[in-house]
Amino acid sequence: MTIEYIDKPEQLTDLCNRIKQESWIALDTEFLREKTYYPVFCLLQIATPEWVVCVDPIALSDLSELFEVINNPDIIKVLHSCRQDMEIFYQETGKVTAPVFDTQIAAPLLGFQENPGYAMLVSSFLNVNLSKTHTRADWTIRPLSEAQIQYAADDVIYLCKIYQMICQKLESLGRFDWLEKDFELLKNAELYQISPVNAWKKIKGRNRLTGKQLSIVQALCEWREQTAQSENRPKNWLIRDDLLLELAKFQPETENDLSKIRSMNERTVRRYGKVICRLISEAKQRAPIPVDNKKAAKKRPKQEAVLDVLTAVVRMRADENSLNPMILASRKDLEKLLSEEEESSLLLGWRYSMVGKELQGLLKGHYALTLNTENVFLTETD
Repeated sequence: MTIEYIDKPEQLTDLCNRIKQESWIALDTEFLREKTYYPVFCLLQIATPEWVVCVDPIALSDLSELFEVINNPDIIKVLHSCRQDMEIFYQETGKVTAPVFDTQIAAPLLGFQENPGYAMLVSSFLNVNLSKTHTRADWTIRPLSEAQIQYAADDVIYLCKIYQMICQKLESLGRFDWLEKDFELLKNAELYQISPVNAWKKIKGRNRLTGKQLSIVQALCEWREQTAQSENRPKNWLIRDDLLLELAKFQPETENDLSKIRSMNERTVRRYGKVICRLISEAKQRAPIPVDNKKAAKKRPKQEAVLDVLTAVVRMRADENSLNPMILASRKDLEKLLSEEEESSLLLGWRYSMVGKELQGLLKGHYALTLNTENVFLTETD
């Protein structure tokens, strides 16, 4: 298949007309994020079973016409592990690209492990081992080599083939519709926006902080996220996560105090020292946002027995559908179903169709459990 490289505006119109004729397209991106907060969009790959193109967003400053066509709700966008690609599209257009079919989400329904890599799927479905030669390439440098372009195009060429094979297998198993709710969740714009106010929730070790310490970390995380966004710099270039915890522990009041913290960068002290000290001082005076610690007390033997019963049902349904039980539901997933039902993944998407609905009914007394020496059965009680 000939790879068409598009780096001139007049080529876009022809591409848009071709896309309009399609019911689905495969998409992928190449980007860099090592020195910036936002991903640097370097290449957009688009393919169908008949053609493949690589669009150069560095050479083309205006891709609005192309994205208008891509965002056509009548065209399915096929991606693998789509979150970062979707973030780039959202960054470019301010809109969530939809509808999307994510092969990483779909593959576990065919017996693959959870979140399988693209190379694994290509190898499993097509017996092709993808090259990793350009994994760490600098995609901002022009011109791109032929080898780089081929490497990038392969990601959508093989994606087209995998998508068709996955769809065929899902249809034969009657599972295609199970993915509808999973893909619907990808339309949530909040997935592609980072809220500075909630940035502290990603800090490991936050659950061990005292009130003042937690308040300081929350204030510094919000400031760091806002600053990183406005300066388009990686947030860890400002202050690393572990240093945030150190600042919360030592609570420096002056720039001199700040400079005495061993891992504190001198440049950071000079540029942001006054702001950091002010934020720490103000945070000490107010109550923190509560940590949503829903860790339950030690489970009682009867609760463990309930979890054992639910686990038996999960194993039964997983075996019937040729799935790894851990993909269907882990012990933690079942614990969430008991303690925080509204947050359980078992009540969303295909997991709900396969076993979540039954488990919910079992807990509410709508089903009874019976068994023999070889199997476990659920029967309706109503």
